[in-house]
Amino acid sequence: MEQMLNKGNESRIILGVDPGTTVMGYGVIHIENKKIVVLQYGVLKLAKYADQQLKLKKIFETISRLIQEFLPDEAAVEMPFFGVNVQSMLKLGRAQGVVMAAALNKNIPIAEYLPLEVKKSVTGNGKASKEQVAAMLQTLLKFNTEPEDLLDATDALAVAVCHYFNRKPKKGKGNSWESFVTENKSRVKGL
Repeated sequence: MEQMLNKGNESRIILGVDPGTTVMGYGVIHIENKKIVVLQYGVLKLAKYADQQLKLKKIFETISRLIQEFLPDEAAVEMPFFGVNVQSMLKLGRAQGVVMAAALNKNIPIAEYLPLEVKKSVTGNGKASKEQVAAMLQTLLKFNTEPEDLLDATDALAVAVCHYFNRKPKKGKGNSWESFVTENKSRVKGL
């Protein structure tokens, strides 16, 4: 379950989440000495709960438990796909908000990625199917699963891997407006 990558010697844990109100996928990866190791992945099945508030509570509890167990340094969340059904978008946005609230509650920085960005980062094709993403992750991360059962989990792992591939190293005091202004005086008027 590990893969050599050329990102330098670093150690950190990333929680990836594919939010949903029917099924939510999650995945936790650990990067250490250029290797990605899968710590855990799975799905939270929420269809059995009729009440929307109970679903959101279960999402919050699951993400909080994962944070407590794995102590991630960062979280990456897939952004909702903008579809035609407004009610579905509202429910998905709430699920994403609950995931973000659980991470922010523990001061964990969050990054958001569009589904197209995640697919392109992992497979090279922004229009790849869930099955193609799962197959590429199995190759990259050297783990076996039945993709039909855990496609939302492999999507969550893909979000975490996408974040790792796209993360820019921090400069100066970090990724803040203060460091941006310091490093880009010629681009900021009045300095």
